[in-house]
Amino acid sequence: MPKDNAGWTGFLLAAFGAVGLVGAAGIYGAQVPFEHAMARDAVLTQALADSTRPDAAARLDALRPALDDSADHILSGPGDFAARVAAERARMFAAFAQEAHNIRVRMLIGLAAFTAGGALFGALVLSIVGRS
Repeated sequence: MPKDNAGWTGFLLAAFGAVGLVGAAGIYGAQVPFEHAMARDAVLTQALADSTRPDAAARLDALRPALDDSADHILSGPGDFAARVAAERARMFAAFAQEAHNIRVRMLIGLAAFTAGGALFGALVLSIVGRS
């Protein structure tokens, strides 16, 4: 009586496919901090340009939502506006670099867990197939 291995092969492919899905999520997740940093950098550049205009206060206040937590750092404090923007860029890039590192660590843990799980599932499937 011939063995029907097609079903078991499908299960094994699903196990390893899960690892690929974690990798795909990692590719997307790794870009998020970079995209946030680039968007915030563009708003900081806009704020720096708007600070020299006659209606600077109104323009900077309008940028507050886009500046997010950077608004408090650049709109008040010691030093001239350009120095506060430069300091905020450095702080912001460091924060997003830390966020990128944290995403990397979580993705590596997830990838390791799914790889181990896929391998164990594959071994289980093959041991069941071997007994039949």
